[in-house]
Amino acid sequence: MRLSGATAVAGIIGWPVSQSLSPAIHNAAFDAAGLDWAYVAFPVRPGEAARSIEAMRTLGIRGLNVTMPHKQDVVAALDRLSPDAERAGAVNTVVRDGGDLVGENTDGAGFCRFLERDAGIAPAGRRALVLGAGGAARAVALALADAGAEVAVAGRRLDRAEAVASLGPRVRAVVLEPATLKGEVEAASLIVNATPVGTDGETTPLGPAALRAGHIVVDLIYHPETTPLVRIARERGAVAFNGLGMLLHQAALSFEAWTGLAAPLDAMRASVT
Repeated sequence: MRLSGATAVAGIIGWPVSQSLSPAIHNAAFDAAGLDWAYVAFPVRPGEAARSIEAMRTLGIRGLNVTMPHKQDVVAALDRLSPDAERAGAVNTVVRDGGDLVGENTDGAGFCRFLERDAGIAPAGRRALVLGAGGAARAVALALADAGAEVAVAGRRLDRAEAVASLGPRVRAVVLEPATLKGEVEAASLIVNATPVGTDGETTPLGPAALRAGHIVVDLIYHPETTPLVRIARERGAVAFNGLGMLLHQAALSFEAWTGLAAPLDAMRASVT
């Protein structure tokens, strides 16, 4: 990569963010597209999301991705939101539109693109269980419901899960606790972990006995590559994926929103596989 005085800068804000694969994915995309762009990771402490958006304005940063814990905190600092971001109450991509900074959410669409294009799984008619009630969980649950799935959202706090369920039809709330989840897991064909449980490589949001052959399990965590949930699900005969596929497809949608060009998905995939 050669940088110039005209190089456009994009990046990701999060805490922590040092293990993010987004710089590799997006720099490969810019290179494949022949763009004079560079993508970097910005470690932004909790509570500093709004200031990072102001820095984006001041420094002329062309685009931002937003990851934990900032997806909801950035909302108030933006000029407006896309319909998907407004509905989810969370932003994972910031796009310049003239002088405005617009919050987008490509998580839900990226997840469904991964399911349908890479995994060959159609959400319509399925019963899905989404673990978590944060920004990613909200986007995924709404996208699955829009695609025709019946979705249960499990949150440790019922009020947060109910807040997600109130955003659309075919979504309901349950408490993320073993006694409640047993029946939900048995009824579901698709299980999505949208919590950070498993990033330590040791813990899992579900016990081994809950999983069976016939389940499709997607852990949105991609580091470690094989999370405890993915490993256990495969041992129990389920089909299981980590979050890399969703990451690639939501990144492709971000790239397209920033540049107006079709994303070079093969180059993006090759950068991390």
